[in-house]
Amino acid sequence: MNPRSSRSASASGERSRWTLLLRAIFWATLLAVLVLATLPHPPHVPFEPSDKVQHFAAFLCLMLLGAAAYPRLSLVKLMLAMVLFGGLIEALQAIPAINRDSDWRDWLVDVAATLCVLLALLA
Repeated sequence: MNPRSSRSASASGERSRWTLLLRAIFWATLLAVLVLATLPHPPHVPFEPSDKVQHFAAFLCLMLLGAAAYPRLSLVKLMLAMVLFGGLIEALQAIPAINRDSDWRDWLVDVAATLCVLLALLA
């Protein structure tokens, strides 16, 4: 067996394990954000940051994790997916049974966070 091909196979296997791990972390984080955003009484966060700070942090993390987990996916497509996800959260929060407040400004913060990551990664 050629030593080069075994080294290359080992490197690609390690890359694929990292990719799978990053994808699992991304989807777990996405699910956690969805659950926390739709709980009727979300848990208190230390230091009580505003909901805008929480939205910005969540979508900053999601965008970074998504970019790392799906490196072949266009960053613009990833941003569009995150923007739609933010819209879904606000639409779900508008359902009276969920007992949450929907705010279009939260969605704008989601858009701003994803745009910041997009611009930083393209720079």
